[in-house]
Amino acid sequence: MTEPTPLDKAETAAREAATNTDVVRIVAAVLATQKATQQPPASVVQQTAQPARRPVGLYVAAGIGGAVALSFLAMAAALLAVAVAVGGVCATVCLLVLRSMWTDFQRGR
Repeated sequence: MTEPTPLDKAETAAREAATNTDVVRIVAAVLATQKATQQPPASVVQQTAQPARRPVGLYVAAGIGGAVALSFLAMAAALLAVAVAVGGVCATVCLLVLRSMWTDFQRGR
């Protein structure tokens, strides 16, 4: 038997590399096909699903109810302010009348 020359060794290595490259391509194609046919895990499906819609009518009703309640509270506060002002005027007039009566009583009228 003769010893293969370096050129023969290189040629054999190139043929094996070409064969290995074809095998690698086939394996990659099979893996890609399997990956494409498999369904994604449940966690991925849940993340990509759209979030549940919330009832908009409930929020609109709550907003309208809150606005009405706030307007009633504002009216009540205004009426309270008017009542306090009227009470203050009445108390002032009463004190002025009593003071006048007291001074008349002190002078002896």
